[in-house]
Amino acid sequence: MRVACALVQDLPLAAALRASPELVGLPLALASGPGPRAEIAAVSPEAARRGVRRFTSVAQARTACAQLCVRTASPALEQAAREALLDAALGLAPRAALAPLVSGAYAGEAAVFADASGVGALFRSEQGFATALGVGAQKLGLPTVVALAGSQGVAHLLARSLSRLGPGAVCVLPAGGEAARLAALPIDLLDPGDELAEALTRYGVRTLGELVALPRRALATRLGPGVLSLVALARGEPVEARLPTPVRGRHAEAIDLDFAIDRSEPLVFVIQGLLSRLLARLEARALACGELSLHLGLEGGGRDDRLIGLTAPTTDLRVLVRIASQALESHPPRAAVIGARVEALGAPSQRDQLDLFRPAGPAPAVLGRTLAELEALCGAGRVGAPAVADDHRPGAYALHPFRPPAPAGAAGSVPPPARAPALALRALRPPVRAQVTPARGGGPAWVRSPVANGHVLHAAGPWRTTGGWWSAEERFAYDSFDVQTSDGTLARLRYDHRTRVWEIDAIYD
Repeated sequence: MRVACALVQDLPLAAALRASPELVGLPLALASGPGPRAEIAAVSPEAARRGVRRFTSVAQARTACAQLCVRTASPALEQAAREALLDAALGLAPRAALAPLVSGAYAGEAAVFADASGVGALFRSEQGFATALGVGAQKLGLPTVVALAGSQGVAHLLARSLSRLGPGAVCVLPAGGEAARLAALPIDLLDPGDELAEALTRYGVRTLGELVALPRRALATRLGPGVLSLVALARGEPVEARLPTPVRGRHAEAIDLDFAIDRSEPLVFVIQGLLSRLLARLEARALACGELSLHLGLEGGGRDDRLIGLTAPTTDLRVLVRIASQALESHPPRAAVIGARVEALGAPSQRDQLDLFRPAGPAPAVLGRTLAELEALCGAGRVGAPAVADDHRPGAYALHPFRPPAPAGAAGSVPPPARAPALALRALRPPVRAQVTPARGGGPAWVRSPVANGHVLHAAGPWRTTGGWWSAEERFAYDSFDVQTSDGTLARLRYDHRTRVWEIDAIYD
């Protein structure tokens, strides 16, 4: 088995810069909370060169650097960055998994393991795969170092040793050379507990080679059985299970706001940043946004959860921002927003098999984007293909999701039946009010309206349609006539017994 490990040395700092790229190159510090007494949890290299140190207060850090930019550390941003690292690996490898969270000296790191078995067929070499993994993570705003070895533990140790070289470093360890390559590494890379580290230092063990040279039984007797797993890792022995197969699910981006937002414009700006990072993750895995949900944390402890349906999967940021903006404008949050979370259901992009002998139609992605834009303008549930509704009410109809018709001759396509020439009935919605002079027999004799005027030359009817009698709001009763007026118009005229008015609800073409 061959495994690659992509490691982010300082995840809190990388997550903050991923969300705010305008802070790259500036002296930046992340604090554990608001206020001048909060503790500095992470600092950028620019801030460290100006004397800002971790575990000091914000007030002390500003004394060392007056131009220091201070941001509050966001667990939501860190979790999103960790999931983005997994997406970068799954975009290249069939199996990947995040390294478990640790405490101590390496509490701020994040690592992902990717299956690198047989990658030479796609990337020409393991070096090419490791480089591509680092570039994929960098595109998602995560500077990483990448190491490739025969097990997860060895790759993780090598990645930790590469951290001193800076982001972008790559190391590939050939199979069979694990013990020799690990021998010179310091014992601190194993991240032993404080008690075990103190005991190893007391025995003069400073490198992994010195640890491997000691007898296992004596180590277990003196230091406990917990040291045996460290010895196996130092020898390069694989002690972990196989990487799991990924399960397609929802992707999320979230942020904790430093200040409450009570207006829609800045809130849409924040959501646009979340959607931008979310689409970058989906594109890394060759997916599109199939369903969108928005979760807002409100001031005072409340929540505002919204599910936004999409007509078709899309990767167009402009369309998604417009849809989210419309959802917020139509139903504003009931309180100021202090946190936002955007979730998307990853779906494969729509593809189409072109016909060799017919002109190419609209691309599925373009068609889906157009439908999503129309739904953003017209509202949810107002865009689709008309269908006959299971309802006896006149004019009832239903909307189904629009699907382009299959090309003629394609599998599953049904040729339209041959039909004789006939009149087409064009419905008028809403119906047009009309003034009618009744004839002696009760039918219409003269009609005046915006679409038909004159004496009624021919009339057929009436056809009475009633229903909904159990509801005062939904009941209806119509008498319909087909009439031809002296101006040459063929129309469907009806009398509404509820409102006692005449209407023209259709024209024959």
